[in-house]
Amino acid sequence: MDMNQYLSMFIDESNDHLQALNENMLELEQTPDDIGIVQVIFRSAHTLKGMAATMGFEDLSSLTHQMENVLDLVRNEKLKMQDYIFDTLFQGLDALQAMVQDITQGGEGKADVSSIVASLQAIVRGDFTSNEAPAAAAAPAASQASGSIEISLDQYQYSVLEQSITEGHSVLYVSVAIREDSQLKAARAYMVFDLLERYGDIVKSSPSVQDIEQEKFDRSFSLYYITQKEAPELQGMIQNLSEIESAEVMQLDHETLKQISSGLQETAATAVAKPVQETSGADKLPSAPAAKPSAKAEPKKAVNQHAGSAAPSRTIRVDIDRLDVLMNLLSEWLIDRSRLEQLASEVRRSDLTETVEHMSRVGSDLQNIVLKLRMVQIDTVFNRFPRMVRDVAKSLDKKIDLIITGAETELDRTVIDEIGDPLVHLLRNAVDHGIEQTAERIAAGKPETGTVNLRAFHSGNHVFIEIEDDGHGIDRSKILAKAISKGIVTESEGAAMKDEEVYMLLFASGFSTAEVISDISGRGVGLDVVKTKIESLSGVVSVESKLGKGTKFTVQLPLTLSIISAMLIKVGTEKYAIPLSSIVETGLIQRSQIRQVHGYTMIPYRDAHIPLLSLANLFGVPGYDENAEEESEIVVVRKGDRLAAVTVEDFIGQSEIVIKNLGKYLPAIQGIAGATILGDGQVALIIDPNAFIK
Repeated sequence: MDMNQYLSMFIDESNDHLQALNENMLELEQTPDDIGIVQVIFRSAHTLKGMAATMGFEDLSSLTHQMENVLDLVRNEKLKMQDYIFDTLFQGLDALQAMVQDITQGGEGKADVSSIVASLQAIVRGDFTSNEAPAAAAAPAASQASGSIEISLDQYQYSVLEQSITEGHSVLYVSVAIREDSQLKAARAYMVFDLLERYGDIVKSSPSVQDIEQEKFDRSFSLYYITQKEAPELQGMIQNLSEIESAEVMQLDHETLKQISSGLQETAATAVAKPVQETSGADKLPSAPAAKPSAKAEPKKAVNQHAGSAAPSRTIRVDIDRLDVLMNLLSEWLIDRSRLEQLASEVRRSDLTETVEHMSRVGSDLQNIVLKLRMVQIDTVFNRFPRMVRDVAKSLDKKIDLIITGAETELDRTVIDEIGDPLVHLLRNAVDHGIEQTAERIAAGKPETGTVNLRAFHSGNHVFIEIEDDGHGIDRSKILAKAISKGIVTESEGAAMKDEEVYMLLFASGFSTAEVISDISGRGVGLDVVKTKIESLSGVVSVESKLGKGTKFTVQLPLTLSIISAMLIKVGTEKYAIPLSSIVETGLIQRSQIRQVHGYTMIPYRDAHIPLLSLANLFGVPGYDENAEEESEIVVVRKGDRLAAVTVEDFIGQSEIVIKNLGKYLPAIQGIAGATILGDGQVALIIDPNAFIK
C-alpha cells in the first residue's frame, strides 16, 4: 500500500481527533465524574492510536496507547480524575499535536516523551503524588476483569459488530444466570430476550435461541447485543425480571472483537471487557456449553439491519488549490456573462434574451455553490483557544472565563488559515496582561474570575473579530511616556493625540521591551507582529480601552470573496460598486434636511441623525456638484450597529461583480476594496463603506 497516498488524510483526521480530545478533556475537567465523556475520549484516542499504527508512526501510537490505559481505568471506574491526571493527559495531547505537526512538515513524527510516559505509567500503577489517592488498586483495569468470552463469531457476525461500534452503537456481551430453583427456565429466558429485543438487536446467543426455547440449557446463557442503552441501565433492567439470579454486561470495542475473532477469547475479556457490576452468586461469567451453537437459529433481524446500516460518507476533502482554479474560472465566466447580457439587450432578440436569462439563473446557482465551498466557519480557529486560555490562566494562577460568540461566522478558507496566530497573540495578551491577579481584582471590587470575550460577526463584506477583557485597561500616560522615551513621538505630538491614536502606538515596531512589560503590564508584546500579519490580509486592527474597566481589540478582515452582489452607482464621470451586504436602503434627501452638528454633516433618519458623506468630495470626482441639486440620491450603509449615508448622482442597478485586486503597484486607498470589470469593459472601483464609518 502506498502510504503517501493516505498521508494527507491521516494528518487531517488526526488533527480532527486531537481537537475533539482537547474539547472533551476541557468538558470533562468541568464534570470529572461524567463517564459518558470519558467513553467519547477513549474512543477518539483508540481511533487515533489505530490510525498511527497503520501509518507506521510508532512513537505516536505508543504514547496514545499509554494515555488509553489511563482512560480505560477511568471509564471502568477504577480511577477518579484529578488535577494531576488532567495535567498529564493534556501534556500527552500537546506531545501528540507536536508529532502530527512534525509529520505535516515532512518529519517522521518522533519525539522524546519518556517523562510523559513515566507519568502515565505511574498513574496506572497508582504510584503518584496527588491530593487525592487513586480510587482503585494499583493494577490496571485489564487485570481486574473477571470471566471469559467463549462465544465464537463467524466473519459476517464479526463485521456486523465492528460496523456497529464504528457507527457509535454500544456492542455488549451479556451473560444471564437464572435462579436454580426456577421451574420455568425457558419462560424466564424468553422474558430476557423479549426485553432485549425492545431496545436493540441480538446478534448471536449461546446456547442458540432454538435450544433455549426447547429448554436445552443448564440455567445460564450468553449473547452479543447491539443497543443505544448504557450497560449499567440494561443490567438493572434484566436483574429486575423474575427469578433472575445475576446479570453481567460488558462493553466491547474494536480491539476486543479483533482478539475474539482470532480465537483469543480469554485475552480479550481480560484486556478490555469488564463486568459493569459484580452481583451476588456470580463471580465470573458462566461458560457456554461445549456444543457449538447453531447459527441458523439467530434472529435474522439483527444481522440484516446492522449489516446494511452504514451510512455512506457525505463529505470529501478537496485541495484548496482546486477551489482557487474553480473560482478563477467562474470569475471569468461572470465577466463574459455580463458582456453577453449587455449585447442581448442591444440586439433585442427574444430567443437570445431568454437563453441569456436562463444562463444567468443557472450561473447564479453555480456561483452560490462555489462561494459556499470556500467558506469555513471560524470555529475551526476558535475551538483551540479554550485549551490555550486554560493553560495560560493555570500557569498564572488566575481564574478566567473565555466566552465565545459568533463561532458560526463564516470566512474564506485562505483567511482562516492565516488569522490563527494573530488571534493567539491578542488572546494571550488579554489573559496575561489584561486581566489582573485575583487579589487585585477583589481589591478593585471586581469578581475574582476575569472574563475574556471572543466575538465574531459579519458587517457588509467584512468579518469583525473582537477580543475584549474586563481587566485594568491601558494607561495612556504610561504609553506616551514610553513612546516619547523611545523617540516614537514627541511630547507635543503626544499631547495632541486622541486616546485611540495613543493606543495604536502599542503596535509600533520596537515598542515592546522588558521595561514596557513592567510599566504598562506587557501591552504591546508581539503586537507589531499582529498588525503586520493582519495588514497582509488586507485587514485592520484597532484598540479601545477604559482605565480600570478593560480593553477591546477589534480586527476587521475582508471576506476575500472573488464574487459579490453589488449596487452599481454613478457619480460624475465615474462608476462605483457598493456591496449589497453593506446597504440598508436607498432614498432621496432634500437639501433643506441637511444639518451641521458640531462640525459634522448630519441628516434625520428614523428618529435619529446619521452622518452624511459625499462620494464626489471624498474621491474628488469631476463633473458633479451635489450642492447645486435640490435633492440628492443617498445610500444608507451599515457597519455593525452604526449607520451613515452616502450621496450619489444616480443608480445604475444591481449586479454580480468580480473583485479584482488593485495590485502591488498602487498604494492602499482608504475606502476602496478593489475594482471590477463591467459588461461594457469599463473598470469600476468597489467602495468599502466600513472605512467611512468610525
